[in-house]
Amino acid sequence: MRLQQNLPAPLFNLPDIYGRTIDLEQYRNNKILIGFFRHAGCPFCNLRVHALTKVHAEMLGKGLKMIFFFESKSSQLLRSTFHQEVSPIPLIADPEKKWYKTYGLEPSIGKSALSHLTTFVQTAMKASSAGVPIHMMKSGESFSTMPAEFLIREGLIIDSVHYSERLNDRLSVEAIRSFADTRD
Repeated sequence: MRLQQNLPAPLFNLPDIYGRTIDLEQYRNNKILIGFFRHAGCPFCNLRVHALTKVHAEMLGKGLKMIFFFESKSSQLLRSTFHQEVSPIPLIADPEKKWYKTYGLEPSIGKSALSHLTTFVQTAMKASSAGVPIHMMKSGESFSTMPAEFLIREGLIIDSVHYSERLNDRLSVEAIRSFADTRD
């Protein structure tokens, strides 16, 4: 079931791929962007991670923290220099997709296939130019996983929910910046 605005964010207390404990409760007094991505070699997701890491320091300065989930295993993410360089943003591996389900993400072969048919080549070229990884899925990763992003305000209340309709459909950086700039 999809999550909705103004509901409490589902709490988690999980290790990230670096062994740090990420307890959402400890973020209670912060604004947060929680991003759910596909596999470690997905050019759509890696371009998004690349864009978010470019604004990470700015957002952190405004009090917004980021947490990223991937369906890949920790070992696959740790083999990637690109993903290692995302730190200090926590990367949480969820190959069983338990938290994807908890946050209401729904797989869609149709939406994923349409994205691949209409924008994969352009996205792969952009990813290659940006130096972000692009490779085939590994064991346990799914073609049908669709991304999602959540903006969580202080008190761990969901402010915005964005379930992607296409693999390159994400919250705009301006919307994230505007959220970070709001005062409660």
